Amino acid sequence: MNENQARDEIARIGQSLYARGYVHASAGNISVRLDDGGFLITPTDACLGFLDPARLARLDERLQQTGGDRASKTIALHARIYATAARFQATAATRCVIHTHSTHCVALTLDDAASSQEELLPAITPYFVMKVGHVPRIGYQRPGAAEAVDAVARTIELYGAQGKPIRAVMLDRLGPNVWHDSPAAAMAVLEELEESARLLWMHGRAVAPLSAQHIEDLRQTFGASW
Repeated sequence: MNENQARDEIARIGQSLYARGYVHASAGNISVRLDDGGFLITPTDACLGFLDPARLARLDERLQQTGGDRASKTIALHARIYATAARFQATAATRCVIHTHSTHCVALTLDDAASSQEELLPAITPYFVMKVGHVPRIGYQRPGAAEAVDAVARTIELYGAQGKPIRAVMLDRLGPNVWHDSPAAAMAVLEELEESARLLWMHGRAVAPLSAQHIEDLRQTFGASW
């Protein structure tokens, strides 16, 4: 994917997420890592439903802005995700990170009773296991806090070292960050994650997760990372 294609794809994904209620107002951001090591990211306070591909922020590999509107402050977190996730990628490299304030994901972090849970969701459906995987929770930090960046990096490293590479984390009271090898693939992870959170929220009761045998079957049959 060249830079012009990446610009168009970011705008397309943003409009799709906005139209379906995954993002609202100026919440959320999307970035793509380019072939030259630089980045495109949605501008600060931009509405993802109305992005102009030509005005996306362009940064070099040192995170120095070289074009477009002012970059979202979350570029520091995105850049750290790209760098840290790369250590645990067996196949295609991470090329896109998406952050939203998806309603049901955030709702699951608001209950005091859930504050001690290390992950957002148990293994409630086969497609959650296959398409999303473990989603560790990151304790609340204000938006843009350096502590959150460090916590996300440590979490990616921890799960990767255990042979459980992840493609999503949940920032408590803020929203998920998901990543994959293309904008379309990252959006698919986000969609499955939010739908799984919605199912759990609608169920409203304790859920029996898939058994260890069921999960092993998904590993063996589909290569699920769990």
